[in-house]
Amino acid sequence: MDYSKYEIYGFDSISAFNMSTGFKERSYKMHWHSYGEVILVGQGDTNIYKVNQNTYSLVEGDFVLVWPMEMHSIVDADREKSLVIQFSNAFMNSLFDLQRIMHFYRNLHVICINSHRELVSMLTTIAYKMKEIFFSDTADKELRCCMLLMQFMLTLDEHREEFAPEIDAGGRAGYTDDVMRRMIMVTDYIKNNLTADDLSQSAMAEIAGISKDYFSRIFKNVTGMNYSKWLNMIRLEKATGLLTQNDLTLTEIAMMSGFQSIPSFNRVFRDEKGMAPGEYRSLFAGGKNGKTQ
Repeated sequence: MDYSKYEIYGFDSISAFNMSTGFKERSYKMHWHSYGEVILVGQGDTNIYKVNQNTYSLVEGDFVLVWPMEMHSIVDADREKSLVIQFSNAFMNSLFDLQRIMHFYRNLHVICINSHRELVSMLTTIAYKMKEIFFSDTADKELRCCMLLMQFMLTLDEHREEFAPEIDAGGRAGYTDDVMRRMIMVTDYIKNNLTADDLSQSAMAEIAGISKDYFSRIFKNVTGMNYSKWLNMIRLEKATGLLTQNDLTLTEIAMMSGFQSIPSFNRVFRDEKGMAPGEYRSLFAGGKNGKTQ
């Protein structure tokens, strides 16, 4: 089986959008990549997916959301009739609203047809429009699919109140675009300055120009997690990317990702990924010959 159109796809230099279907194998190993995926679950009584540490038993018509850099696998599921939509992380970060949506729904990984029937119906219609265009000879089909992807994300965001219990939305709907832009500005600053001397919540609130208490409340509503948890996740995101570079030791990767010590790096990595960084590198980053000291 040629997986080149499925898990290994050069979004950084080739495309912002990809789609695949028709794979006969029912499983795919635990892995990660820099792009995101939306999976429309296929037929059959058994459809089991895993994202990070959570395992989901789903039915036909459910959606699986895998955000960039997240560990995931297909344990046992219909892959012949399922539909896989893949999108570039760079594309999602290119527009403020797409970036905001990705932040907001970071903890949402499943949209179930039985509990969100109207929304799933709309999202399914959009997904099949993408499929029709992507596998056709239509001119500008990547642009057309990206427009539909934006419609998909906008439709999801218009139903955000349905997911409040799952992502702890709280009062996020009342925040102005100005406040949201300040939060995005802060998160972008953190991503680009992970080794800065002071990334404390107080310092970030000052950058945003709001009080620490207000910052803390907004931050959790925007990202779905508290500040320290989110900061660790961003450091892990940086670390997982660096793990593909075999000339870097694990100590260098930890420091470059902003972790203050190797024990801290190992603990956070194992808690989130379920394995040590060295093991992760060997299994999923092609680094069997890389340094591990």
